[in-house]
Amino acid sequence: MKKDVYILGIESSCDETSAAVVRNGREMLSDVIASQIEIHRRFGGVVPEIAGRNHLLAVMPTADKALSDAGVKMHDIDAVAVTYGPGLIGCLLVGVSAAKAMAYALGIPLIAVDHIQGHIAANFIAFPDLEPPLLALVASGGHTSIVSVEDFNTFVPVSATLDDAIGESFDKVARILGLPYPGGPEIDRHGRQGKADIKFCPNLHVRGDLAYSFSGLKTAVVNYVHNLRQRGEEVPVDDICASFTAEAVGYTVDTFVRCAEERGVTKLALAGGVAANTYLRSLLSAECDKRGFTLFVPPPVLCTDNAAMIAARGYYSYVSGRDVAGLDLNARSVL
Repeated sequence: MKKDVYILGIESSCDETSAAVVRNGREMLSDVIASQIEIHRRFGGVVPEIAGRNHLLAVMPTADKALSDAGVKMHDIDAVAVTYGPGLIGCLLVGVSAAKAMAYALGIPLIAVDHIQGHIAANFIAFPDLEPPLLALVASGGHTSIVSVEDFNTFVPVSATLDDAIGESFDKVARILGLPYPGGPEIDRHGRQGKADIKFCPNLHVRGDLAYSFSGLKTAVVNYVHNLRQRGEEVPVDDICASFTAEAVGYTVDTFVRCAEERGVTKLALAGGVAANTYLRSLLSAECDKRGFTLFVPPPVLCTDNAAMIAARGYYSYVSGRDVAGLDLNARSVL
């Protein structure tokens, strides 16, 4: 009988310290996240040095709890998978260093995982029967990209943002509106109570090269709010959130769907922190239904930064012998 494979995942690319145990790339036995939201909320955003220091405090207790929750011992682990980029370099270094130490102490392989590919792999946990090929949209605070997943270890970039990521735009709009960190969920909440009747960028359309660009829309919202305040007028927060969301998400979905049509792909997946946005989930689902596409969207807990997705992605590298790293593995802020 084939032996089960247990992968310990470590994730520390931004402000979430996470560890998880995944069996055979599909079964999540544990997923522990030590959040720093309350720590960074007072600053209105993530402070990299503070995030790194808190990762240092949390990484080993988080790993211990992940093993305990999974009901496995350290010697049961076959490999350690860790996010080595992209992300905040000081934060990544904590996770990479911890993973290297554990892999060395146990004498097991160390697997280097691309954070973006990890987000996509969250779908393999959420949908145990899902297999490539498929087209994935990764929408998060640091990334907005379309990736062709040709097999479990081949991820080909198709399109990306030329400037801001969609999640970054959400955070900046939230900040100008005075909404607390993290801004994305706040805009989602306020937007559900407002009317999308403000046109910030009427000419925001799908580009011929299918690249994304959110800086113009973000700037239009900032200028709109500034003008209202300079005239002493009330700022309709709910309506601004609803209108901004409608334009940003509509543009994102239109581009993704156009890309799928041009490539003749009918199996689509959503991934990344912004994939938890209710309007994005509902609009993309509706557009896929119209076109007969099959859409896979992981639950919100697997959309945020988490180590289960890293372990899932690491499993396929482990069984194929790819991306096995040496103890000289270094973190990289950009891949």
